[in-house]
Order: sequence, then structure tokens, then C-alpha cells
Amino acid sequence: MPSRKPSRVASRVGKSYFVRTYGCQMNEHDSERISGLLESDGMVPADAPESADVVILNTCTIRENADMKLYGYLGSLKAVKDERPGMQILVGGCMAQRDRDVILDRAGWVDVVFGTHNTHRVLDLLDHSEEWGPVAEVWNETSSVEDMPSMLPANRDSDHSAWVTITIGCNNSCTFCIVPMVRGREISRRPSDIINEVRELAGDGVVEVTLLGQNVNSYGRDLDLNGRSPIFADLLRRVGEVEGIRRIRYTSPHPKDIKEDVMHAMAETDAVCEQLHLPLQSGSASILSAMHRGYNGERFLEKLEMARQIIPDLAVSTDIIVGFPGETEQDFQDTLEVVAAARFDTAFTFQYSPRPGTPAATMPGHIDKPVIQERFERLIALQNAITFEKNEEQIGKLEEVLVEG
Repeated sequence: MPSRKPSRVASRVGKSYFVRTYGCQMNEHDSERISGLLESDGMVPADAPESADVVILNTCTIRENADMKLYGYLGSLKAVKDERPGMQILVGGCMAQRDRDVILDRAGWVDVVFGTHNTHRVLDLLDHSEEWGPVAEVWNETSSVEDMPSMLPANRDSDHSAWVTITIGCNNSCTFCIVPMVRGREISRRPSDIINEVRELAGDGVVEVTLLGQNVNSYGRDLDLNGRSPIFADLLRRVGEVEGIRRIRYTSPHPKDIKEDVMHAMAETDAVCEQLHLPLQSGSASILSAMHRGYNGERFLEKLEMARQIIPDLAVSTDIIVGFPGETEQDFQDTLEVVAAARFDTAFTFQYSPRPGTPAATMPGHIDKPVIQERFERLIALQNAITFEKNEEQIGKLEEVLVEG
């Protein structure tokens, strides 16, 4: 593919763009980088897709009915593009990584399809589509740290809070999850690069950073710095030393990898928020084994107890999937028992739906939707009661919060 010609930059100065983001915090952060890249090329944000010269859809494969939502939205954009043929439509993110050629087949009015590993190529791909027509370019992996979205300029939604990616990809093999397929193997950023980014953010007035990774506890395992690998606990402490940063959060850790060193780093670093998102997924030993999670309900509760002993006022949230293939009523009861014992402050609960390309999608024993719905409602009722009690415990307490407006 021809490289982008500097002489073409002027053709986009003053043109408008609109980015629609589906999915997780990593996608939101990638969208900030895409916006920053477009603005570095002279473009300005549009209030709505109908008035934009360039529309980018940053897609997700995790959420239920993701395909239906994407193609429904693309259908509405086709009508706009029929009236404004100069509009360019780009589809990126996780679904684009998985369905590269399918998207152009189903939505021939799309101009560019790009994946999770070549976000930095958006401007080149725009140039190519203008000159040569629709293009799909999806890389199988991120070839170097320099190609990470974090190396691009960012247009942040907040003046005071920012995402900071520390790793991309995942080396785990959870059977319900498509992330390793669409995000690739784990790659860690160098600690110095991360600290430099945080310092720049603090210089811009940012007071809160959220460290992002599919599994932050794996940070540094692929690096070798002077004969040792940096660890996440060390990184937390170093970020906490950056002048001006008053709040540090991170997401997400894996329960099997959470260790005392991280909890001690949280307790001893004033800027780190006393909050932990620890995804349970299920309380059943057999379902957790089928999920390839690497722990059981008892071990999860032991990890949680360790964390709370080190940080007594720790706020804990979790993720739970209801209706995983093969889940019996007893399996679900095991989940309820763990939830009751864990007493999470809040829980993000999901009804299982198969994701093409994952091992769980072809497992036997898929549960009927009415059964999943009934169990889901019982789980929500239990967690709502716990959350209400936990909230009541906060009455009369004085807490420091970050308010934006």
C-alpha cells in the first residue's frame, strides 16, 4: 500500500469527524487516540455522524448482539452516505479484527476496515480509500511497542482524568472470551514510557489516571530490564510518586494472579484508590474449571480476604456470568453462596451469550433463555440487597471524591 503523502494532509484541514465507541475502557481509550490522530491532521469533531465528513465506528465483540447493533447502525449511515457520497465510513476495533472481509461484504459502503493492531494507520488508510477505493487492513499482531495506540496523540473527554494503557493483549485462555483472538498476546509498555506519559498528563492538569490492561497483574512478564522483569506493584508505586497525580485506579486484575505485593502497594501508595475490581464470573468449581479461570470459589474468597486484611475499607466490584453452558441449579446456588460471602459493593452481571470463535460457543449444555433470565433476576436481587447494606454503612462518613462538570 502506498505510504501517506504529506501533500494530502491539507485536504483534510477543517473537515469534520465523528467517533462512535462500543465496549470497554480499552476501546474508549483507543477512540481518544483515534480522535487525537485525526485532529493532528487538521480535522475537527462533529456534533453528529450525519454532519461528519469521516465517521469511525470502534467496535466490540464482547457485548451481546454486537453484530446486530453494528450493522443496524451502518444501515442508517448508508442512507446518509447516499445523500453525501463524499462521506467516509471506517470500522475498527475488535469486530473488525475478527470479521475483516465480512464487513465489506455485508456493508459495501464502508470505506476502511482496520483492526486493533494498526490503529496508527488510520490516516494512511483514509488516503488509500480516497485514491483507490475501499480497503481492509488487519494486522495479526502488534509488531512493536511503538505501534501501540498509546503512542498516538489523544483527544481526551476529560480535563482531569485519563486512561493510561500499560499492557495490551492477554495470555489467558478463558473459554468464553474472544479477547486473545482480537487483541493478541500480552505486550507490556516500558515503565519509563508509562511514567513519562503520566508526567505529561499531570503537567496538563490531569489528577486521576486509570491504568489499563486485559490483565494488569501480568504487567512486565514479557520485559527484561537489567536482568529482571518489572512487576505491577512496582509500577503502582512509581506512578504514585508522580507529582500532581492524586488518584490512581486500575482495571482489570485476574483473581488467580492477585498477590499480596499489589495490595501492599495499594495500601502504601496514598494516591491509589482503595477500590478493587475482581471478576468472579462464577462461584461453581465445575463452571470455573470449564471457563479455564484457574481458581475455585473458595480460593477466590481467600484472595478477597487477603485483600481486605491489608486494606480494611477496600471497595470491591466484580463481574458475574449467569447461564454458562452446563450450569446446573446447584452450580448457580454455588455462585449465590460466594456472592453472599464476598459481599461485593457492586457487581456487573451478564447473561451468557455465545461468542463465535470461543471454545464455549461449541460446548454442550447451553441453557434455555428463560432459565438464564430467572437466575439472573435472583442474582440481581441478592446483589442489590448487599449493595444497599454496603451503601448504608457509608452514611455519616466523610470521603474525598472527584467531581467533574
